[in-house]
Amino acid sequence: MSPPIDQIDDSHTRPLRTGRDAPESSGRSRSGVLANSESLVGQGLPNSLSASQRGPVTLLRLSRPAKRNALDDATIAGIESFFGNPPQQTRAVILHGEGKHFSAGVDLSALADNGALAGIRFSRSWHRAFDRVENSDVPVVAVLHGAVIGGGLELAAATHIRVAERSAYYALPEGTRGIFVGGGGAVRIPRLIGTSRMIDMMLTGRTYSAEAGVSLGFSQYLVEDGQGLAKAIELAERIATNTMLSNFAMVQALPRIARAGSDGGFLMESLMASLTVGDEEARTRINAFLEKRGPKIAGLSGEGKP
Repeated sequence: MSPPIDQIDDSHTRPLRTGRDAPESSGRSRSGVLANSESLVGQGLPNSLSASQRGPVTLLRLSRPAKRNALDDATIAGIESFFGNPPQQTRAVILHGEGKHFSAGVDLSALADNGALAGIRFSRSWHRAFDRVENSDVPVVAVLHGAVIGGGLELAAATHIRVAERSAYYALPEGTRGIFVGGGGAVRIPRLIGTSRMIDMMLTGRTYSAEAGVSLGFSQYLVEDGQGLAKAIELAERIATNTMLSNFAMVQALPRIARAGSDGGFLMESLMASLTVGDEEARTRINAFLEKRGPKIAGLSGEGKP
């Protein structure tokens, strides 16, 4: 089990660039890994996002707790900017939310008085931002707690690994509001849970718990409340020890292979296998293994559990 967040060594966590001080979230502590990091504005990030560095792991936080981290134009543009040009030393990203919720979805005030063309442009801006997340050069780990609904669920679905705390719950309330998903959810969410289940959620307003979400595919890990960020850091730091090329191949090629026909999938697999095995760092690791200097695969000790 991951250590409680207040027991994490945060001596290696630092701001990317010092900016304004954000108000402390009510109801969710920033203790532990973020205790000594100011809320930051760097790389063109808006006030609704803040970032910090923990060695090779970059943490990006949704920082609109008073709005349940609802996603507005500035936040979407900031997500696109960040994932388009993450810090050079980044080998993994953690995406998490400040306050009691990951994200309650689109800021509905942004949809007011939108005409059809403006609505299409709005949706396409979300597509660009979330495509940057899904097609990031490095793996992205999301920490889910509280509301993960609507556009918040669409954002989570674009990440590669999702850690859910028991407080997390999933919903697609667009049907009750007379609207439709617009952030790529119609494509990504059925890949996780199936089209019929997504239709049910949108038509009836059905909500799923964090516990149900693990078996359905909303998340791969389930932890106690307050443990999500610690688990994400554990995973991200483990991911960061892989070679950058193999990580890139896994997050870039595997989704495309899954969508391709068998012939194209087999060819892409061969290309990725050839590229990665020819990498200098990979050759060093293979030689270390052959010379019995490399790490061995240990038996299961509870790690297979969500």
